[in-house]
Amino acid sequence: MKINEYASNRIKEPVSTVVFKTVSAILAFLAGVICVLPFVMILSGSFTDNHTIITQGYGLWPKNFTLDAFKTILRSPKDILQAYLMTIYYTVVGTSLGLLSITLCAYVISRNDFKYRNNISFLIYFTSIFGGGIIPWYLMYANVLGLKGSTIAIWFPALMTPFHIILMRTFIKGSVPDAITESAKIDGAGHMTIFARIVLPVLGPGLATVGLFLALGYWNDWYRSSMFSVNSDTWELQFYLYNMLNATQAMRQMAQNSGLTVSDLPTESVKMAMAVVATGPVLMFYPFVQRYFVTGITIGAVKG
Repeated sequence: MKINEYASNRIKEPVSTVVFKTVSAILAFLAGVICVLPFVMILSGSFTDNHTIITQGYGLWPKNFTLDAFKTILRSPKDILQAYLMTIYYTVVGTSLGLLSITLCAYVISRNDFKYRNNISFLIYFTSIFGGGIIPWYLMYANVLGLKGSTIAIWFPALMTPFHIILMRTFIKGSVPDAITESAKIDGAGHMTIFARIVLPVLGPGLATVGLFLALGYWNDWYRSSMFSVNSDTWELQFYLYNMLNATQAMRQMAQNSGLTVSDLPTESVKMAMAVVATGPVLMFYPFVQRYFVTGITIGAVKG
């Protein structure tokens, strides 16, 4: 009995540990609520009558339930479907090619036997601090490369970024010991064999992390469409919704100037509905990569 009591006392956590865990759980719960509440209010506002939002503000539950905002957005289903398809195309192509180019570049500069790895790493890091500016960037793609009006101009500029390359290089250095690659090299394996059979199989969390960053960047982008698109058939979803919101606000302003009733124009509720339409697919996709994302983003944070 004394041994059991002694063991139970040894296993029992100190009061300070219990208090710390309790406070941490409460803070984590409050942080989760703070993060979730805006999405709840967006979803509620998208189903609330526009006049009610203007007069009573937003709430956690829909007031005077209506689908007018979604009817406004889906008034031209063919156009919004085209914008969805183009955004999916940009996201899939850009993310796939971006992962390939970023992983290959990160692997090269992570190799200790590559003579110029420090020079190239410096050039990559340098571009993250200093840039030529928007005008030279636009002129290069529009005039020099002649990509204005092409879909390539939408996904090509965002293929590689210094942050993603550095993140992937850190992941490779932390996941693949040099001894393994050196052993494979002694056994006669080339760089492509080492990359395909040794490096790639352990890059799941890193690929998921960088892939998520790339996919979110392409999905939420509207700027490149505004710069390079000359046809609405190549618009991204965000740019399509942006133009629709501007048109709705312009109609509201014209009605006000003409002395007409403007409460029937669902300007505020349309904003919420647009947020639901734009973020819905991302919210459904994120849970499947969350566990890889957490692992990949913390690679290199702790050194042993």
